[in-house]
Amino acid sequence: MEPALRHVATFCGQCNCGCPELYVAEDAPAERRIVITDDFGQKIEMSAGQLAVLVADIKAGVLDEVLAPA
Repeated sequence: MEPALRHVATFCGQCNCGCPELYVAEDAPAERRIVITDDFGQKIEMSAGQLAVLVADIKAGVLDEVLAPA
């Protein structure tokens, strides 16, 4: 049985195509509590600690090169 998900954020939201979303599965094991879904029906599960590292890396500019125009 899948735990109930609490919605946190929708990324994009400018369309009706099933944008990626961030959820917290409060009843899930700690290592799978953060859930990111995509518009293809797939999901990523991670711990809050892993999400914190991801957010810190993004804030530090780790993805800036990936997002820069070619």
